[in-house]
Amino acid sequence: MKILGLFRHAKSDWHDPRARDFDRPLNERGRTGAAMMGRHIRDHGVAWNRVIASPAIRCAETIEIACQAAQRPIAINWDRRIYLASSATLADLLREQEGDPQAILMVGHNPGLEDLIFDLVPDDGSSPLRDVVEAKFPTAAFAVLELAIDRLSDLADRCGRLVHLTRPRDLDPELGPQRS
Repeated sequence: MKILGLFRHAKSDWHDPRARDFDRPLNERGRTGAAMMGRHIRDHGVAWNRVIASPAIRCAETIEIACQAAQRPIAINWDRRIYLASSATLADLLREQEGDPQAILMVGHNPGLEDLIFDLVPDDGSSPLRDVVEAKFPTAAFAVLELAIDRLSDLADRCGRLVHLTRPRDLDPELGPQRS
């Protein structure tokens, strides 16, 4: 069995209309959410053998703030292919990981991360948390999947079970959807 963690970047800043999408930083709410989720990911207790992340500014800031808050420096493998990738691209990236890590954490974007959950976790009622993801996999959400495979190269559709899902609002209601 393999463990796959998926961590969506935290809330980004849309105030500079000239900024390229890749260069958008986190806003204040995003920085707060990233720190809180970093502590939660640490407390969840999985020892991540490898962390791979999109180098987009909002992802880089998310994982760096999360690691600082968790007081756990982690070597991060930056991979531009994660930036706005499809589920198929993310799955291919996982299959080609050298050294076949037991537990891997991927930091990236939607819709790719959400679609990866839908592809890996069957819609058969065995993972009730899948319904929550169908409603929304918001910024800074963290999901953990158990994969019924021996090697990452064997990754295939419907090989996973969603065993954990936490959104920032689950830890602090103030970080839930903003009301107008």
